[in-house]
Amino acid sequence: MAITTTPTTTPAPAVGGGKTVIVDPVIAKIAGIAAASVPGVHALGGGAARVIGSIREAVGAKDLGQGVQVEVGERQVAADITIVAEYPEQLQRVASDVRTAVADAITELAGMEVTEVNVTVVDVHIPGDDDTPAAPERVQ
Repeated sequence: MAITTTPTTTPAPAVGGGKTVIVDPVIAKIAGIAAASVPGVHALGGGAARVIGSIREAVGAKDLGQGVQVEVGERQVAADITIVAEYPEQLQRVASDVRTAVADAITELAGMEVTEVNVTVVDVHIPGDDDTPAAPERVQ
């Protein structure tokens, strides 16, 4: 009895040359989306950044990298994130969760090593602060 073999084909190798460059705003956007998704984070950015962000949102152009600064090398990233935390969340836990979420997102989506994620808490949002009704008009 003869043994027959079927030829196997190997997939063609991927193109060996070339370089991928991921620019800073892309990494900042990834970091911003990850940080904003963490429970206990009310907003990203300091006061001025949030004011500008509100104006952008009013015209339909939300800045997902607001409050995020990154330094991107060829294989490594460092990020600085500025947040407003929700009251009464534990600030250290929120900051730690932001660090983890940002590092995981950058590593998974961009394939880059994250050397550090610095988190600055600039404010605490108290529920109801933004919901205060306007003062009644004095003259009708």
